[in-house]
Amino acid sequence: MELDSRQTIIVAILVLFLGKFLNGRINVLRRYNIPEAVTGGLVASFFFGLIYFIFNVDVVFSTHYRDILLIVFFSSIGLSTKFSSIVKGGKILLILTFFAILFLFVQNYLGIILSDIFNVNNGNGLMAASVSLQGGHGNVVSWTPVIQEKFNIGNSMEIGMISATLGLIIGGVFGGPTAKYLIKKYNLKPINTKEKDITIGAKHGENLSIDYNSILSILLVLALSIGIGIYLHQLLTLINFTLPLFATCMFGGVLIVNIVPLLIPKIKFPDKSPTLAITSDLSLGLFLAMAMMSLKFWEIGGDALFIIINILMQTIAIMIFTVFVLFRVLGRNYDAAVISAGYIGSAMGATPTAMANIAAVTKKNGPSDIALAVIPIMGAFIIQVSNALVINIFLKFF
Repeated sequence: MELDSRQTIIVAILVLFLGKFLNGRINVLRRYNIPEAVTGGLVASFFFGLIYFIFNVDVVFSTHYRDILLIVFFSSIGLSTKFSSIVKGGKILLILTFFAILFLFVQNYLGIILSDIFNVNNGNGLMAASVSLQGGHGNVVSWTPVIQEKFNIGNSMEIGMISATLGLIIGGVFGGPTAKYLIKKYNLKPINTKEKDITIGAKHGENLSIDYNSILSILLVLALSIGIGIYLHQLLTLINFTLPLFATCMFGGVLIVNIVPLLIPKIKFPDKSPTLAITSDLSLGLFLAMAMMSLKFWEIGGDALFIIINILMQTIAIMIFTVFVLFRVLGRNYDAAVISAGYIGSAMGATPTAMANIAAVTKKNGPSDIALAVIPIMGAFIIQVSNALVINIFLKFF
């Protein structure tokens, strides 16, 4: 059963409402900062799985709006990122980058070691490691032809997709509880609690200045950001340097929010407006709901034991690394705890999962400007490039 774009967006909205309802009724979900889209999406995924097993009906969703929402979300994040915030988090970003690249090697070594133990091709060990976990589903599609040609294997796509799917779940489920544990253990508080600026994850009130003009302004700057991102993506493709379209669109937003106010100082730029914040939250929630409700757990196949043990060991590794290494080197403060939640979402799933974790944690505990500045840059740009370099290193030695 194939659902078109309109039907898919309707289901996604209902799934997001379901997640909000369940999080509002089930205290443990709310207490551990589980994103609403993850809650509703998992329930929907199991529901569609039951339909498949009972009635042999495979529900297939359109990806049209999902991909658009991803681009809108990252463009809005770019429009919320001032160079001053990047400079403010410069040291943190450098530290985070160094240790994030280090963990790429850990993930891949672990995947290869487990592939040897379970007599699985080393190429599939890489597919189940940083290719899928750090890169996500899109990275799996990109790397499948390369790995299949080098290792002469045929099931890399399936292993990569299932690993990316399970990683997405782990990243969304464990990020919030980890931040809660660190915040409670060390009694951490945000430095800025005034919340003068409305950002992603903020507690949106009922009396916000959202009107016709603010919506029109956001639509304009989003369209301009996406336009810059499209042209930049095409330019990079010409020189054989590929970044995901959402990453170049985010960079387009960063350019606009930083350059336009310099050229036209009198313009009131909507970079910290309630309208932009709600646009970010809405596009992220619907994207993640679509991604989660489309998961198909029954496609694991004959390598199920390897995939399950690998994802279990990768989860243990990321938790130990984040709590005992990353959180400490980042300063053991509130920002470090929020960044930890985002990093788990990024390193096990995808940057949108990381941002959903940050939104859930900051909505309950208070804002973290540094986390909002460094996690998208690290996840969308630095890790995408670094992951490709690290994968190529492993391909030369295995």
